[in-house]
Amino acid sequence: MEENKKFTLAGMNLILIAVAFAIIVLGFVLMTGSTTEVEFNPDIFSTRRITVGPMISFFGFLFMIFAILYKPKAKK
Repeated sequence: MEENKKFTLAGMNLILIAVAFAIIVLGFVLMTGSTTEVEFNPDIFSTRRITVGPMISFFGFLFMIFAILYKPKAKK
């Protein structure tokens, strides 16, 4: 009894998903900040942490949707 072991997602989809995951992680890394209870650090309100990081993560999530739905062209 031989079962069909075909994956639902193609190899290209998996590569695109990995790229999307890396973009999302990059966005979260850009959002990280450090504050201490002793001293207030006004850098937590920087443009990088408030605007750029969330936008990159958002585009990463959109790219993840594209990566899952992408259908590779059939080889002839």
